[in-house]
Amino acid sequence: MTKFGYKLMTEEHGPKALVANAILAEQAGFDFVSASDHFHPWLEAQGHSPFVWSVLGAIAHATETIGITTGLTCPIIRYHPAIVAQAAATVALLSDNRFTLAVGAGERLNEHVTGAVWPPVPERHAMLGEAVDIFRQLWQGGVSTYAGAYFTLDHAQLYDAPEKPIPVVLGVSGPESVELAVEIADGIMTTSPVAELVDGFRKSGKEGPAYAEVALAYSATEEEGRRIAHERFRFSAFDWSVNSELPTVAGFEAATKHIRPEDLAETISAGPDPEVHLKAIRKYLDAGFDHIVLTGIGDDQQGFTRFFAEELLPELKRGG
Repeated sequence: MTKFGYKLMTEEHGPKALVANAILAEQAGFDFVSASDHFHPWLEAQGHSPFVWSVLGAIAHATETIGITTGLTCPIIRYHPAIVAQAAATVALLSDNRFTLAVGAGERLNEHVTGAVWPPVPERHAMLGEAVDIFRQLWQGGVSTYAGAYFTLDHAQLYDAPEKPIPVVLGVSGPESVELAVEIADGIMTTSPVAELVDGFRKSGKEGPAYAEVALAYSATEEEGRRIAHERFRFSAFDWSVNSELPTVAGFEAATKHIRPEDLAETISAGPDPEVHLKAIRKYLDAGFDHIVLTGIGDDQQGFTRFFAEELLPELKRGG
């Protein structure tokens, strides 16, 4: 059965608003929330970027049944994998095992802040493999020592280990990352309705969740939705070969300077018509994704969650 998630855009909302939005999402009937893990927003107009792990702890306490996942955490540069393992274990315990850890190779926008070298993609993938090994070793409990090519653990132990294994989902964008997901992950996550990503994961025999994020600019008019999408999400006109490499918010401002609202029309549905948004969601369902994360761009999250509950969810439950 397909599950529908609510995107907690930490780049667009402050910490208290994110907790309030998670409560709204649970009330609206979303199955899970997925929180971005950034140090910076993409664009100045977004204006936020709180520490997601503090927010997730608050959400775990403030909600009762809704699933919780990151989307995505980069566990290889700004964080050491042991720190992510500890943070994930704590959220899993606080949420009574409602937590899934989704990880990826990251963006320079967030990872350069410690002054560490930004590695090429193959090296980042190798680092991810070691990170997931460290997670699972620590989550088993007991004292762990690890000596890899990139990371070391020196007699580390989680004294509050998770009660059961935490699912690990890997961000994917092409064959190489899908191959890595087959090797190390329980599921995949992406932003594109590309059936080959799901097929590549499934043909290996993997049966875990396939997450995909869909950006929606719900608003009173299509024109207003286009304006909001352009103001807050015009970075999405680029693929990850660009978005993973630019180091600063100023860089994204400059790179997106000539993108027009109409340039986003093919990838971001806008306005008040539920059928327009359902059409966008169907692309991901038709591609085989079974965990659909809906991003409501803009400030009106009460309106967006109400729109989901009243207009989108009934149709989606009917197979619409």
